[in-house]
Amino acid sequence: MTVAPRYDADGLVPAIVQDAADGRVLMLAFMNEEALNATLETGDVHFHSRSRNALWKKGGTSGNVLRLVSIAEDCDQDALLVTVNPTGPTCHRGTRSCFDLDGAPAERATQGFAWLEGLWSTIEARASTRPTGSYTAELLEGGVDRAGRKVTEEATEVLMAAKDDAAASTPARRSALAAESADLLYHLLVLLAERNVPPSDVITELRRRHAE
Repeated sequence: MTVAPRYDADGLVPAIVQDAADGRVLMLAFMNEEALNATLETGDVHFHSRSRNALWKKGGTSGNVLRLVSIAEDCDQDALLVTVNPTGPTCHRGTRSCFDLDGAPAERATQGFAWLEGLWSTIEARASTRPTGSYTAELLEGGVDRAGRKVTEEATEVLMAAKDDAAASTPARRSALAAESADLLYHLLVLLAERNVPPSDVITELRRRHAE
């Protein structure tokens, strides 16, 4: 990641921290060049503590670190959006977000579907560039028949894994069901890409049905 923000007179830039899973704003802090470099180098989000005038690794004491997913400047380059995977509560009060004003520990009501945006972006890139050696590109080159067959195969595998788990549920069988479901989701997205149908069309249809 290449980031070159415009720092203020004190050498600082505000950093808005956002959960990669669902976009929830977790906190606002400040970075200087040292904190930004430490974040990019380690993958753990660092800030500049104005009260201590020192580098501050978020979660360095509590263990509730913020794992960096991405970082971007705003249009004026005078603010940063830091997207993270939090490993625990972000706020010192024990809440998920510093903006949970009631002070009660907040449950994360999300399944992490926002991560699929990154997978879709990767599939789109493979569809555009068709790099040699890419399995996704090979599927796309095979057209609707190859991608469609894989969806059918993976759907069958999901059913078999589900029946195994229903017969005698174990951690290993539940893990196998999750793995087969991941294969199905991936191949379905590839099929949509092959047909140039964005997943947003699918979401729109689901929303329409839900509203009925």
